[in-house]
Amino acid sequence: MPVLGLGTWRMGEDAGRRRAEVAAVRGAIAMGYRLIDTAEMYGEGGAETVVGEALAGALRAGEVRREELFVVSKVYPHNAGRRGTLAACDRSRSRLGLDRIDLYLLHWRGRFSLRETCTAMQALVADQRIANWGVSNFDTADMNELLTVQKQLGTAAAPAAACATNQVYYCLSGRGPEFSLLPWMRARHIPLMAYSPIDQGALATDPVLRTVGMRHGASAAQIALAWVASQDGVVAIPKAVREAHLRENLAAMQITLIAQDIAELERRFPPPKSKTPLAVL
Repeated sequence: MPVLGLGTWRMGEDAGRRRAEVAAVRGAIAMGYRLIDTAEMYGEGGAETVVGEALAGALRAGEVRREELFVVSKVYPHNAGRRGTLAACDRSRSRLGLDRIDLYLLHWRGRFSLRETCTAMQALVADQRIANWGVSNFDTADMNELLTVQKQLGTAAAPAAACATNQVYYCLSGRGPEFSLLPWMRARHIPLMAYSPIDQGALATDPVLRTVGMRHGASAAQIALAWVASQDGVVAIPKAVREAHLRENLAAMQITLIAQDIAELERRFPPPKSKTPLAVL
């Protein structure tokens, strides 16, 4: 799984923007993006349709091979029962135009038991409709419960059948996961996928980030993204549509923060000293 991906939240909501959104995803692939994150919730399937159209065009043109892409989607909690998960996944695969989704996540916890959802995810892996599965917006207690369920099902040690990742809100201005969740995941070699790594653009105007950026010839947003990507076991999936932003995000992966940078960022955004509720956007 690449350390940088493209988020597609808010795509597929307006038919008038569809052409531009398809072009953005297609452009991102041409630039070198290989991880694309979406969900059935985004635009009620609209974002998956946008991604599917872009993928089809890029694959037909020979701009990328299917095996080079890592496509992520998510199931609504109210669809996450044993049969509902299978049906939702088939709808997502149809909209994406893919035989198999590389990573399929439970978007957040709902009324269905984790055991039921895990069983459905395992069935999807066995049927080769998905390659891996995981969760999103799970805090430490949720992950502990999930691990217990996996042990009961006898799949905790089987990589393809076990939870592959947890996607949560994580950025410089939202470092809550560092107190217990991120260490828990690192200890078990489960990567954390960070959505909104630039805090929905809020960090792009931060004066301290701007100062650090000046030393690197980079923007504040690029520094925010470089910081997230530099964290061990973390994958960043910022959303972008404009070509300039797509290129900036990709270039941020080449930034190496120095000790002075880290010290200034730590003073501006100190790590958590106590457990706080997991932020969900």
